[in-house]
Amino acid sequence: MAELECFFDCSSPWTYFAFESLLRMHDDIGVTIQWRPFLVGGVFNAVNQSVYNSRDAPVPAKSAYSKKDQQDWARYLGLPIHYRPSVFPVNSVKAMRACIVLEAQDKLVLFAREAFKSYWVDDRDISQIPVLTEVCDKLGIDAGGLFAAIEQQPVKDTLRANTQEAIDRGSFGSPTIFVGGDDMYFGNDRMPLIKDAVLRRRQ
Repeated sequence: MAELECFFDCSSPWTYFAFESLLRMHDDIGVTIQWRPFLVGGVFNAVNQSVYNSRDAPVPAKSAYSKKDQQDWARYLGLPIHYRPSVFPVNSVKAMRACIVLEAQDKLVLFAREAFKSYWVDDRDISQIPVLTEVCDKLGIDAGGLFAAIEQQPVKDTLRANTQEAIDRGSFGSPTIFVGGDDMYFGNDRMPLIKDAVLRRRQ
């Protein structure tokens, strides 16, 4: 069993940061990670519809701070980011199904990193097959085979099941991270606490 599970969706900027932070944690302390692709929109629909209210009627001061916060984290982590992609929010279903398919080929991390970069750095709409084809081409992945695979019912069912499992375990957004199966953390800014939780369980 992995020390840590990360339920993630490439449509979230904080998950982009968290994904890279967890990979750095892996390099730093050798933490084992189980990546759990899911749909954060499904989580919002089920348990956190207030997100939509805040998008429809944003608080100007909070929105300004959110932009600053995002830029501060990008600078701190040394990661480029386009604050608000042209298509936002984006339908990430195809990308997240692709992550499920590619896990068996040990290419989930490579694909997810490139999908995050395509959306959050290059401002490309990752809901579109041509954009995901570009991602595949960069990585030497057979795009045609991948797109056929993501339409298979077992892949669709796995993504739905991951989303429902996250909801059942208390998730309300992305990233949702569990240490030791039951210790939940939300967001990129919890990385010091997550690292501490992993190290404490090793004692």
